[in-house]
Amino acid sequence: MAVPRRRPPLLIRPVREPATVPPPLDGPWAPTDDRLDRADLLPLPDGGHGPEDVLIDPEGRAVSGDEQGRLWWWPADAPAGTRPTLLAETGGRPLGIEVDPVDGGLLVCDAYRGLLRVTPDGVVRELTGSGEVHLADNATVARDGTVYFTDSSDRFPLSHWKRDLLEHRPNGRVLAYDRRTGRTEVVTSGLYFPNGVALTPDESALMLVETATHRLLRVDLPEGRATVLADLPAYPDNVSAVGDGTYWIALPSPRLPSVEKLLPHPRVRQLVALLPGAVQPQPRRYGLVALVDGAGRVLRTLHGPSGAYPMITGVRQHGQQLWLGSLTAACVARVDLS
Repeated sequence: MAVPRRRPPLLIRPVREPATVPPPLDGPWAPTDDRLDRADLLPLPDGGHGPEDVLIDPEGRAVSGDEQGRLWWWPADAPAGTRPTLLAETGGRPLGIEVDPVDGGLLVCDAYRGLLRVTPDGVVRELTGSGEVHLADNATVARDGTVYFTDSSDRFPLSHWKRDLLEHRPNGRVLAYDRRTGRTEVVTSGLYFPNGVALTPDESALMLVETATHRLLRVDLPEGRATVLADLPAYPDNVSAVGDGTYWIALPSPRLPSVEKLLPHPRVRQLVALLPGAVQPQPRRYGLVALVDGAGRVLRTLHGPSGAYPMITGVRQHGQQLWLGSLTAACVARVDLS
């Protein structure tokens, strides 16, 4: 059964900020590798779309969700065009997906139900409810089973994420779920649409991105002190750890000059937020992912200038393959890194 959707506030409460200027895609960000335009595509069935994140589970299955609240899986070695098998239905909107270290099941951030646990045979159980979590987005799991996850906005549901970005207030936070006690604690708050999150190898900190401010942060644990590592030339989404101290960042769109010019004009932004979605500023159709180290230095970027696989929100390395998810596409994608 579908979960009731929270109604968003009608008006945003924008604040005046200095205008920013998007940097060009040059230097380490130059589009010299355009392999994302030649990715293998594995479709969702039955009109499904929006496989926001993708994960390879211990059984060698590529798992992703869709906007209809379903979780699907493909064999990791499936040829392009392979249709998936249904794993579970959350009744909400699955976003970030991680492996549960307890039994190899899944921990799922559901935008409308909070943090969920899905057993290997597809049984869904709530770990946190929608009453204590507003917009569960992306997660990372410590070796002791603690789940760190982003709660992107306490004002706007996923269906109105653009309003949160236009409001440009620190409405988000990072939470920690302790499975031993069942309690959820705040790690840090006052964040601008916090999105992707990943633990460092020694678990002393989180690598975190803010979509609204296009920043890469390091959040020290347990005190929650945040340090800005980089200002990115695109809006970031999910983050995944490779395991060697490097991290992939999915970047659904290069930054939009028209949006950043509006920052000093809160009343104009308030009016823009009331416009139909089709006439609001649109993300640019451009594929982009980046590999960074623990200091935020860019090691590698992959591009899709034609946007053949658009609005990349999830990225995960499995061997010499990179799996991609999207907020809008009707398929997951896979590219060879070698």
